[in-house]
Amino acid sequence: MSRFSLPRGDAENWYRTTSLDDGITRIDEPAIKPFYRCNIWHVRGRERDLLVDFGLGAVPLRRQVPLLSERDLIAVASHTHFDHIGSAHEFDCCHVHAAEADILADPDNARTLADAFLDDAMFDALPPSPFEHHRYRIAPPTRIATLEDGEIIDLGDRRFEVIHTPGHSPGGIALWEAASGILISGDLIYDGPLIEDVYHSNARDYAASMRRLRELPARIVHGGHFPSFSGARLHAMIDDWLRDHAL
Repeated sequence: MSRFSLPRGDAENWYRTTSLDDGITRIDEPAIKPFYRCNIWHVRGRERDLLVDFGLGAVPLRRQVPLLSERDLIAVASHTHFDHIGSAHEFDCCHVHAAEADILADPDNARTLADAFLDDAMFDALPPSPFEHHRYRIAPPTRIATLEDGEIIDLGDRRFEVIHTPGHSPGGIALWEAASGILISGDLIYDGPLIEDVYHSNARDYAASMRRLRELPARIVHGGHFPSFSGARLHAMIDDWLRDHAL
């Protein structure tokens, strides 16, 4: 009996870039199934750009996405799960909330959840050779800078406020641009099934973070997974979540 095996993708087509409004580009890995596929957000600024999250890291990100090497860039991890920090080491310095800086500095497969989630079932096509999921390891960034709640990431003409959103993970963050109503929400909330029960999730923190985001007059939300959605959708999703969880 023959055993089915997935085809291999090629490095040149591994990443997909989609230009959106407001100087924002979504970068993703279409060969990864939607539930596991991380959104990598690039924001154009006047003096420097912003990159939020880094994908799986099975294919070099900067080499395949020239947009990421054109200008000075601030690299930020919304949190430290494996599907979001795989290529963080490709950048000179990676910013992360202080509560997860220790994980980013030593990103073992247990604490980053690769042991729990990474296998061939994640893919429609595997990364190019020599990738094998059981050999997967994440390299730590050379430099790590910590972020705290309320800090401002300044791109020259654009300012994003760091909002600490524990719940999905202890150091999760969202980024809020008040002038435009843009929220980059990480994995606390996106328009798809949420992960609320991993080893360092916390239900009461989750509820508090949801209530905090509910207060924002968001116009558009760019989540850690799945398509972007409106601020009205954000508020409705949070209201439903809080009602369903009775927290």
